[in-house]
Amino acid sequence: DAIVKYSRATAGFGIGYLLDHDYKSVYLKALAFLPQEVRERSLRVLEFGCGAGMNLLHLVSALSREGMKVGSAIGTDFSPVLIEAAQREAKNYLGEEERRRVQFCVAKNETLMDDLSSGLGKSGSELEGSFDFILGVNTIRYCHRAGKELECAQDIFNLLIPGGVSVVIDMNNRFPLFRSALKDRFRRQKQTGEECYLPSLEEYAAPFTKAGFEVLRREYFCWIPHSSSHLMTGLLSCLSPVLNKVAGSRAMRSLVVARKPAN
Repeated sequence: DAIVKYSRATAGFGIGYLLDHDYKSVYLKALAFLPQEVRERSLRVLEFGCGAGMNLLHLVSALSREGMKVGSAIGTDFSPVLIEAAQREAKNYLGEEERRRVQFCVAKNETLMDDLSSGLGKSGSELEGSFDFILGVNTIRYCHRAGKELECAQDIFNLLIPGGVSVVIDMNNRFPLFRSALKDRFRRQKQTGEECYLPSLEEYAAPFTKAGFEVLRREYFCWIPHSSSHLMTGLLSCLSPVLNKVAGSRAMRSLVVARKPAN
């Protein structure tokens, strides 16, 4: 079920649209915050909680089309099954040259540095300051549920170069119609607070501030579900400007863009 949910061919039309539009726009604007000398060389990218890799693989391809070089791109996830799926996805969606630059390994978000060190066979000191751009989509909320969000943000800080940028996109707790929440409500399933907890936008940003980041963007955005059909995606993309004006804080997702100080 997880492979179906997080693989590009089966995840839904909506995610394909977002990767080409809303998410792509966020990434390109975030990359513009990098120092110019970094943007002009080959980028080193990390996605934590990558699932079956569709977001990272699409980003590598999109950046190539934009004329931006990617020297290396690494995806991590706690699930060995999803990492295996991501490796298969890379073979299906990337050309041979791009595929040589992409690597996936098993690592938990809350112990990112240690697990990445083990998976890549590199010491922590080698990994410190080794990435220009780190992103996580629909994954950091699990660190909040485990009370480990600061540990994750601190590892991201340590992994980034001075001036490096991080992007976090996750579910907005002010959006009332998430399918999973509705299912649980209709089924009258009882979950503990930790199992279903969604952080606020301020809570998403707080650990990055505490870790020493400069928060550059902190906002709500996006009205299109990952699993939406072609028709629903088209309708919601047309309605998005109106929805942003009348109910901006109720958008589906929260966005935090943070930069490690250059000095």
